[in-house]
Amino acid sequence: MPIYQLDDDIWFPPHGASEIDILAVGGDLKAERLITAYASGIFPWYDEPGEIYWWSPHARCILFTQELRVSKSMRNVLNRRDFRVTMDTSFNAVVEGCRSGERVNNTWIHNEVVAAYKELFALGLAHSVEVWRDNKLIGGLYGVSLGHAFFGESMFTTENNASKIALIYLSRWMKEMGWKLIDCQVYNDHLGSLGAKNIPREDFLSLLEIELKYPTLKGPWKF
Repeated sequence: MPIYQLDDDIWFPPHGASEIDILAVGGDLKAERLITAYASGIFPWYDEPGEIYWWSPHARCILFTQELRVSKSMRNVLNRRDFRVTMDTSFNAVVEGCRSGERVNNTWIHNEVVAAYKELFALGLAHSVEVWRDNKLIGGLYGVSLGHAFFGESMFTTENNASKIALIYLSRWMKEMGWKLIDCQVYNDHLGSLGAKNIPREDFLSLLEIELKYPTLKGPWKF
């Protein structure tokens, strides 16, 4: 089962090149490579600090915005409105929250990763959703958007439900915009409770091809 070693050139092997979820290792996190990766349905992931792994899971976790599921208990949380939600106002703080807070997905976010996504944010391609209570950041998420697709990277919460609130608000905003696809990468119960599900990689790539035909709405975003 080949896993390709990337070099300084910007390229990725075809999705069928490996029977496992990892397509390649190495390379870097330069903006051009990251944009190429996301547009190809590939994302970077560190199992631990060190070499970059480039993933294209056979089962891809996605959330269709029209299939967002909000439980009764979560609706009660939303109806209390004892929080405030913003977009793209504190990108760096959200990344640091994902780096050091109680993360929903256990990924390594170190200096190289932080610098890479700050650069994408400066280019208007990375975005964050922030959840506040009493002017304190209590949760959020960040990711990358190309075309009408959003590629979620990481979420964090310091209080119950804060990361869910962030994803709900993002999904509803995207639905109002006519956007359908949030790439959640890898399934977990937290995402599943909101309606995210696994679909075959081939189906994801077909959907992505459609969403990338639309122009990219560069940041800053706001509700």
